[in-house]
Amino acid sequence: MIELSLARIAEIVGGRLDGLDADEAATTYVTGTVEFDSRAVTPGGMFLALPGERSDGHDFAAAAIAAGAVAVLSARPVGVPAIVMEPVEPTGASPGISGVLEHDADGSGAAVLAALAKLAAAVAAELTAGGLTIVGITGSSGKTSTKDLIAAVLAPLGEVIAPPGSFNNELGHPWTVLRATRSTDYLVLEMSARHPGNIAALARIAPPSIGVVLNVGTAHLGEFGSREVIAATKSELPQAVPASGVVILNADDPMVAAMAETTAARVVRVSRSPGADLWAGDATLDELARPRFTLHAGGARVPVSLAVHGDHQVSNALCAAAVALECGADLQQVSAALAAAGPASRQRMQVCTRSDGVTVINDAYNANPESMRAGLKALAWMSRGGAPKRRTWAVLGGMAELGDDAITEHDRIGRLAVRLDVSRLIVVGTGRPMSAMLNGAVMEGSWGAEATAVADADAALDLLRAELRAGDVVLVKASNAAGLGALADALVADVPGAGEGDR
Repeated sequence: MIELSLARIAEIVGGRLDGLDADEAATTYVTGTVEFDSRAVTPGGMFLALPGERSDGHDFAAAAIAAGAVAVLSARPVGVPAIVMEPVEPTGASPGISGVLEHDADGSGAAVLAALAKLAAAVAAELTAGGLTIVGITGSSGKTSTKDLIAAVLAPLGEVIAPPGSFNNELGHPWTVLRATRSTDYLVLEMSARHPGNIAALARIAPPSIGVVLNVGTAHLGEFGSREVIAATKSELPQAVPASGVVILNADDPMVAAMAETTAARVVRVSRSPGADLWAGDATLDELARPRFTLHAGGARVPVSLAVHGDHQVSNALCAAAVALECGADLQQVSAALAAAGPASRQRMQVCTRSDGVTVINDAYNANPESMRAGLKALAWMSRGGAPKRRTWAVLGGMAELGDDAITEHDRIGRLAVRLDVSRLIVVGTGRPMSAMLNGAVMEGSWGAEATAVADADAALDLLRAELRAGDVVLVKASNAAGLGALADALVADVPGAGEGDR
């Protein structure tokens, strides 16, 4: 974060100083990072006291100061130097994106988050005036993978700040903004939503000059109610980009393509077909489902070989290329950067091959119908990308927040696994949606032990350890709450010498 005095921060957020006088506040500066985990605090930083499911951040204020924080941003006095916000009216479950405030019984968390947003907005405004370029990305799936690719293609052009993993909500978004300093050239931000207005709110914190919309799918359909409402919410990003900016749209998604009518900014369209501003031709996959294609832009073209996995990455790479070209890169730079950009975020299409030849695809961080289909298609390709044909396993948990469509969508995934000739399907978990996934596979033609249901990740791991053979390919995928990431990690650790499959 840029250096700011505690007095200036209190002024920005509208808080009162506690535990230090005005002179101390004017001469004490936050020179480090702003953290919501007291274990991550570094000297010169500031600690955010937020309520959690098991503990309250206010109880860790003293520990944060002992670790080097110069102050705490809190909703009540904590016995150490603090900027104290007045609690807001409690709202119960959070109306925001992530449920960060589900345990905010007294409104203290909402007050601290509101202060964090104000601070991030002030910092973003100052840095933007100094030349910072802010890139915002949204879409029902692929945000994190695309964010990582954009960060990679911008890195040769200057200093880039991007969130680790999927820090894309009302906490992670401003937290990421505050990682930027005066030397930062590009700030790349994911923008998630679970309710209309969420993306607009994030865009007000850090207004993007480049907006990227990937797709409109069915993630969080239970909360939105329809794809039309999802599309309207995603369109909040292009609406937030000013006329001086640029909006990059995936023209292969009709709902995204229609967003060109919602923005005053210049529009750049990307596609897998000719006719767009940037398009990919001659796309193929190698034996580990890494795409190869020809990138066409403005009459020029360049070959691109990706180091990430899955045919769906072609569209993500096109969006990343469009951002880089807008920021001054040339096609050769884009091609070289994309070739070097391997998976950067854990549990998102991470592919590792053990020394016994078993390949593990760890895509367990999140899941929705679109990303499930993409993962299964990548698995199916890896089974036949080389010789001989490899046996495949799909270890699938539940897809959260699909509302009334949960049964239908899980049934469809079970059926797709059979249509793609996946050798073994392990359905992990209980309840009607998981039963629907298993029944879908059976009704599509799975027989015997081809499709199996187990109660939990431990049971799935026991089954895999007993029956995996050298050369098998295993996809592990579910919504994060299913906890299948630890299963995938255990599979990789089972055999010493496991390494990245794409090295």
